[in-house]
Amino acid sequence: MRDTEGSMRSLVAPAIFLLSVQGIGCGGGGAVEVQIGTVERRDLVQIVTASGEITPATYVNVGAEQMGRITEILVQEGDAVEKGQVLARLETVQPSADVDAQKSGLELLRAEARAAEAAIPTNEATQRAQKAALERAEAERDQADVLYERAASLVEEGLIAKEEFDRRRASLRTARALVEEAEANLARLQAERQELMARRDSATQRVEQAEAQLRRVRDVLRRYTTISPIAGIVTNLPVRVGETVVPGIQNSPSSLIVTIADMSVITAEVLADETDVVNVATGQPAEISVDALPDRPLTAHVTEIGNSAILRSSGLTAAQSTASTQEARDFKVTAAIENPPESLRPGMSCTARITTATRRNALTIPIQALTVRAGEEPGRDQEGVFVVEGETASFRPIETGISGGGSIEIVSGLSENDQLVIGGYQALRSLQSGDKIRAAKRN
Repeated sequence: MRDTEGSMRSLVAPAIFLLSVQGIGCGGGGAVEVQIGTVERRDLVQIVTASGEITPATYVNVGAEQMGRITEILVQEGDAVEKGQVLARLETVQPSADVDAQKSGLELLRAEARAAEAAIPTNEATQRAQKAALERAEAERDQADVLYERAASLVEEGLIAKEEFDRRRASLRTARALVEEAEANLARLQAERQELMARRDSATQRVEQAEAQLRRVRDVLRRYTTISPIAGIVTNLPVRVGETVVPGIQNSPSSLIVTIADMSVITAEVLADETDVVNVATGQPAEISVDALPDRPLTAHVTEIGNSAILRSSGLTAAQSTASTQEARDFKVTAAIENPPESLRPGMSCTARITTATRRNALTIPIQALTVRAGEEPGRDQEGVFVVEGETASFRPIETGISGGGSIEIVSGLSENDQLVIGGYQALRSLQSGDKIRAAKRN
C-alpha cells in the first residue's frame, strides 16, 4: 500500500524546469527575474484530506430511564450482547411494591365485576317467573271478571242470592289486586336489572382502569432494568454498582449507563473544510490512516456527507450558534471502512485521504503559476498565467479543472510545451503583460 501511495505521489508531483530565455542577458536592463516552467501532460489525482475519528456506523448510548441506585451490572466492556439482553438493574423496592398493590386491587375489582355479572342472569330468571305469575294473575282476573258479570245479571233477575254476588265481586277485586302486584313486581325486577347492568358496566370500567394502571406501574418497574436495544459490543461502561443514575440529563455522566456499538460496519467520521467538501461525493474511494495503526492504511468509500456546517472553534453547527461569525467551518464526511481489522476501536484518531477526481494524461501546470488580473469587464477579475513570448511575459486567461499534488489541470487557454512564468511570488504579484523578463539562475 505504501508503494502505491509513493507511485501516486510521483504522478502528481509538479515538475518545474528553470529555463534560460534566449536573447535575454543576465545584466538585467530592467527585466524582471522569474522562474519559468513548461506545460506538461501527466496523470493528476485530486485528494481531499480530513481528520476525525473511528466510529461504528450504528451505536446506542443507553441512558437511565429512572432515577435509582445500581444494584447489578451484568456486562463488561468488550462483551458481545444480544438485542433484548439485560445489562444492568436498579433498586426496585418502591416500584415492585406499587406493582404488587395494583395487582391486589385489580383482583378485588375483578371479583366485584364477576359478582355483578352473575347477578344479571339471576334477575333475568326471576323476571321470567314473575312474568308467568303476572300472566296467571291476569287469567284469574279475567275469569273473575266473567263470573262477576254473570253474577250481576243473575242477581238482578233474582236467580242467585245477594251473598253469592258479593262473593264473586270480592273475588274480582282480589284478582285485580294480584295483577297489580305482579305488574309492580315485574317493574321492580326490570329496574333492578338496569341497576345491575349499570353496576356491571361500572365494575368493568374500574377493572379496565386498574389494568391500565397496572400496565403503567409495570412499565415503570421495567425501566429499572436496562435492556440492550441492539446486538453489538459494549464499548463504554462508565458506571459501577452502588452509583446513582439520573434520567433526562443530556450528555451527563450520571445519565449514561452503557454504550452498545454494532461493530459489523465501522466508519471514519472526519471534518472536511468547507472549500473542499464541494468536491466530495458519496461512493468516492478513500484511504484511512489510523494513528494507532500507522503501518496499516485502510480502504474505504464515502457513504454520507453532512449538510450542516460545523464551527471549528466550538464544534456546534452554524444553526446552533447564536453569534454571527466568519470563522472557518467544516462539514462531517462519513466513510465506511472495508474489511476493518479487529484491533480497530471506536474513538481512535484517523485521517482520510479522499480521491475526489482523477485525470489521465491531463494538461497541467504548477499551481503557483496561477494569478489574477483585472478582466475586460469592470469589477471582474480573470484567472490566468503569464506566458513567455520571447523576452516578455504576456498575461493569458485560462480555464482550469482539478488540482492535486501542487499541479492543476488546464481545460483551455494553453497548449503542451508552452512556457510560462511560475514564480517567484513577488515577481508574479507585480508582473504586467508586456514586461521584460529574464530567467533566474539555477542553484
